[in-house]
Amino acid sequence: MRRLTQLILLLLGACLALWLILGFWPLGTGSLIALSMLVIIVCGAMGYFQWRRDNRNKLAHSHITDTDLPPEDFQGVVVLVCGDSAALFSDAATFRETRQGWYLPVAMPEQLPLLAQHLSAERPALVAQISVLLAMVPEQHQDQEDFTQSLRAWHRAIVQCKAWLAGIPPVWIGTWLSSPLATESQPECWYTVTPGQQGVQVREAGAGVMPLVEWSREGDLRSSQTRLSTVFWMESLVCWLNTAVLNVIDQRQGELPALTPCAWGSCFTPLAASQDNLWQAHIAGITTLKPTPSGVQETLPLPDVLLPYLPRRRGVSRLMQTSQLAGLLCGVFLVFAFLASFINNQRLIQSVGDHLSLYSRLSGTPPTPKIQAQQQLRADARLLDEWLRSGVPMRLSLGLYQGMRLIAPLQSAINSWSPPPPPPPVIKQIIQGPKTLRLDSMSLFDVGKWQLKAGSTKVLINSLVGIKAKPGWLIVVAGHTDNTGDDKSNQVLSLKRAESVRDWMRDTGDIPESCFAVQGYGENRPLKPNDTEAGRTANRRVEISLVPQADACQARDLSKASPAKGDALTQEMEK
Repeated sequence: MRRLTQLILLLLGACLALWLILGFWPLGTGSLIALSMLVIIVCGAMGYFQWRRDNRNKLAHSHITDTDLPPEDFQGVVVLVCGDSAALFSDAATFRETRQGWYLPVAMPEQLPLLAQHLSAERPALVAQISVLLAMVPEQHQDQEDFTQSLRAWHRAIVQCKAWLAGIPPVWIGTWLSSPLATESQPECWYTVTPGQQGVQVREAGAGVMPLVEWSREGDLRSSQTRLSTVFWMESLVCWLNTAVLNVIDQRQGELPALTPCAWGSCFTPLAASQDNLWQAHIAGITTLKPTPSGVQETLPLPDVLLPYLPRRRGVSRLMQTSQLAGLLCGVFLVFAFLASFINNQRLIQSVGDHLSLYSRLSGTPPTPKIQAQQQLRADARLLDEWLRSGVPMRLSLGLYQGMRLIAPLQSAINSWSPPPPPPPVIKQIIQGPKTLRLDSMSLFDVGKWQLKAGSTKVLINSLVGIKAKPGWLIVVAGHTDNTGDDKSNQVLSLKRAESVRDWMRDTGDIPESCFAVQGYGENRPLKPNDTEAGRTANRRVEISLVPQADACQARDLSKASPAKGDALTQEMEK
């Protein structure tokens, strides 16, 4: 479940990063692709290293099963028992549970930070309920220097736990000694020093709490002697704790801060002791007495009486921890998204402002640069109008869009100047010539002949009024016959008659030959049927028409004509 949560958070972070890069950040296409690939690679590497670390932690805590740990909803104190923890647990026990506490043994100082890390990962809701118990059995130590070095090692290990336990966990001390009167069996009794109370307090089962001095005065004579002996033993123990323990852990050691125990408790109980141990040496140094071990007990009693006096902190469940991380990722995303949107809007304002500034500097003479600048303003206005109708792009959104206030200045600038109208196009006047002019062949030629008759000049002059040579116009002269005779003869005759009319017009008006086109159609294009004499008469004709043609009758050709000869046709027409 924890790995799935980590994977979900990693995927969430990757998706938010890609969304930020592709949707908001003002970068080019190449940079976007490179950054996206970098995010994918980094997230993949983080997932791989997290998987390896989880496997290493799993191997390091393979001896701790999930059933050894307190449940997520455990309301008591989670106690990590350090120091002489072996005496509090049987060989087969990996934890001890009471109504108020869950005790986990820690055999070596190196294991304490690892166990704290494991607990923070598997039971994050219980981090605030974790405390460290320094369990001490002075009668099981013989060398003072070794005991001091062991305390310093535990001191260092406890400080290292702050990285996973939200600070240095509360530290409290428990000591166990043999009873001063080994022959007497006594009920379990704890002698404690707790916050808010002066001196040593005695806590007997079913008797409440009482100061040590008052407790020593109660009872009959025999019990008073036993209690006085216990008081002496306790005063000696307090002296030994101040000298051998507190002077070690309550002092700063280089970068390690001092540890101040929040509570202390001691219990007299039967236990196994070593020869010439530290407690015997201490008692021998101040009296002539020598403590005698009172026997062997399977497990030492647990100091549950001190649990209510431990400081309590507020814990964070795994769901709350996951929610906080997800909220942090979303918060970082929003911060950078707002920053990117702000930058994009500033770029939009600067771009449109530059276009407006350039447009205002141009005077319009010549008009081409200002027309181009106006086209750019129109493009900006169309883009802003499209965003207004279809929605603002995501990279400019988040309530920071500034395009609305740019529309009015753009429209005002566009409407402030109009380009000059283009010059009117040169319209070439085309003078339409007359309709096709038809001349009766019999009035111009004898039957079967193509030479003009002597009296045909007057007919030609009267008929050809308005037919004048003009640049770009072609004078087309076409001859036609009836169906009398063979086709070939008729075609030749019609062509010769058209040439005769062309030659007369050319010579009379001194018109260049390039202004003419001569065609002979023979009997192929009759106007009326050749069945009657009237129809054959209508079909014998010469047609003259003006046809537009760009390279016909050029002006240079007309300029070469003699003015006197050129006006001859006009003079004849006037007569």
